[in-house]
Amino acid sequence: MPDNPYASAAALEHSRYYQIKDGRAAILSASNGSAESQPALELFASTVIGAFRGFVLDPMFSCVGAKSAIAHETVRFGVYERLGSPSSSAGLAHDLFTFTREPAEFTEADYITFVAIFREPAELDEKGFEHLLWEELRQLNRMDGPLHPWDPSVSPDPDDPHFAFSFAGTAFFVVGLHPHSSRTARRFPWPALVFNPHAQFERLKETLSWEKMQEVIRDREQKLQGSLNPNLAEHGEVSEARQYSGRPVEPNWHAPTAAPTSRPPISQPSSTAGRGCPFPHLHSQPTEAES
Repeated sequence: MPDNPYASAAALEHSRYYQIKDGRAAILSASNGSAESQPALELFASTVIGAFRGFVLDPMFSCVGAKSAIAHETVRFGVYERLGSPSSSAGLAHDLFTFTREPAEFTEADYITFVAIFREPAELDEKGFEHLLWEELRQLNRMDGPLHPWDPSVSPDPDDPHFAFSFAGTAFFVVGLHPHSSRTARRFPWPALVFNPHAQFERLKETLSWEKMQEVIRDREQKLQGSLNPNLAEHGEVSEARQYSGRPVEPNWHAPTAAPTSRPPISQPSSTAGRGCPFPHLHSQPTEAES
């Protein structure tokens, strides 16, 4: 594992990086918080990770990709105090970088994802959650900008049809979850951000199972919600930024923040940028948690 460039004192204080091992939460890196705080943090982390596992494995949940990631334990978790806060963002930057540098035997699995779960705030409407989601991404961008170029396979412009969020040189499709989402598959008891690497979808598109999986997810989502997410579109047609929060955004909506310009040089984005799958959901077609 390479040295982590986000290892500030605040990051080390708030880093909480977990895996699922034999069906249980297991910490991979602990924060440097006081010894007195550890039992409470561990209990909360065990609770929310167990809840997320149950959320995805529920028979009614639609995304088969997410179910596979949970079943094969190719999910990593970060657990933090407050969405959009500088301290939690520092810990998240540390852990998300760790996720991007996991060994090949993990990253080459069919489905991998990183789930950041926050204890607070619990009471958010859809616009309030959308605001904090983009505030969180803005803070990650601010820390990442001086260190890494934007992933050259995607655009840094949130209005560009080829946009995807990039961190540590890796493109992600981001999926927001919170208790008051209008979409059933996005309704989780705590605020959460799911980071799905774009690269895995390029690999999946090379397999014969891609179209079949899309059909299964769309069918399950229709049964779960009774409708498909109106924000869904092919990557390259409209910006995937419209899908991140899960709110049915207005036709003239623009992302509340833009990517920072103070980054190392990047190449032009590829017109064949990967299609996201929010859990991972196949956002190129209507899917489960994308609903």
